[in-house]
Amino acid sequence: MIGGTKVHIFFEMTYYEIIKLSKESIDRLNSAGFRLDDCKYVALYEDYRRMHEAGDKMTYIVSVLHDRYHVCERKIYDLIKRFGTHCTIDAV
Repeated sequence: MIGGTKVHIFFEMTYYEIIKLSKESIDRLNSAGFRLDDCKYVALYEDYRRMHEAGDKMTYIVSVLHDRYHVCERKIYDLIKRFGTHCTIDAV
């Protein structure tokens, strides 16, 4: 308790409570085509953008990201394409 207010500590919440708390956001992300697994690849995509803006060639970028993140090259191409697509207006 902080100042008489009950504070939920995140790691004390049940799986159900976390889903219930986040359900609306999860539903919106899901309808926009997001996959929960994509969160693991945010740093990979940021590295891609940095390298792309620096003028590196796609084949080189994918090779570096493959070595750095241990993700197959085909998945890297798929992630780059998916992360670069625009969200639909009704999903946001």
